[in-house]
Amino acid sequence: MKAIVVVTQNCVEVAEISKPEPGPYEALAKNKFAAICNATDRKLIEGHFPGVDQYPLVLGHEGVAVVEAVGSKVRNIKVGDHVIGGMLGEFGRPDYHSGWGGFCEYVIVHDHDAMVEDGTANAQNGWFDSCEIQTVVDTDIPFEEAALLCTWREVYGGIGDFNLQPNNEILIFGAGPVGLSFVKFARLLGMKWIGVVETNLSRHEKILAMGADQVFVPDEVPSLRNKRPPLDAVIDAVGNAAIVHLALPLLKLGGSICIYGVLTDDTIYVKKSLAPYNFNLFVHQWPTRFRERAAQKPLCQWIREGKLKAADFVTHRFPMEQINSALEAGKTGQVIKCLLTY
Repeated sequence: MKAIVVVTQNCVEVAEISKPEPGPYEALAKNKFAAICNATDRKLIEGHFPGVDQYPLVLGHEGVAVVEAVGSKVRNIKVGDHVIGGMLGEFGRPDYHSGWGGFCEYVIVHDHDAMVEDGTANAQNGWFDSCEIQTVVDTDIPFEEAALLCTWREVYGGIGDFNLQPNNEILIFGAGPVGLSFVKFARLLGMKWIGVVETNLSRHEKILAMGADQVFVPDEVPSLRNKRPPLDAVIDAVGNAAIVHLALPLLKLGGSICIYGVLTDDTIYVKKSLAPYNFNLFVHQWPTRFRERAAQKPLCQWIREGKLKAADFVTHRFPMEQINSALEAGKTGQVIKCLLTY
């Protein structure tokens, strides 16, 4: 089967690898759509993802697939189910390493609930933390929306980790897929005021359409302190620790700086004199799995109600064989979310 492989830093190819066989608690599923993660996949390709330094690696962690076979102890997944979060850790080649492996033609999904019930949810039996969010999606959820659930669940879970509340006034730095998801969900959850800081002027109209009250460029941020009441939270949806110092003077007493995404630097410098006496610093570099899993239900309800649509996020589609064209398009600033088709 075909797989998307980072051969070495900044060199991506489509390669042939062995089709996997499902183990006792595993389901084999054929990919329909996969979504490029603008942050994680880019860092893996460029060699900036902390702790990942072995190549070649097989890329991908966002996708929706259809189950074709199940293992003998699988009880909660059946043939024909639509599943998300499928990955691969073994490739039939000892020189290949896992960048989660979700961009292969076939992926593996674990029956997490069965493993928990049987007391086998451990590394010795092939379980790892992502198994908890390898879930079945109801077939009334379109494939494209299902593929985006991988991003949407993480962001919705991040809102819980950041302890954001419906009456909050927040400012979001960045309007990529994560930043726009924060905007959309904050509006649907009834937050009082939503501002966004985005350098790409062509994206400002989209930001307002998603539900933001105002959009700013970075040079306008310092003056917000005199133009608006202090904020409950500032969200860094870019993953740049330098944003902290722009945000600190904008917080109310007890407000929060919320950093979303894996930081490449080991140290975060915080000049506390810029902030009110009391403030919170949240660093969300990895999903809280139980929140991510629980997010699927409310998100699917918004999809059914027509309040959440893939079409608002997906700007580009490429066959998986054209992965390099997809990655080049991502450098133009015109891509919000790019889907790979199988």
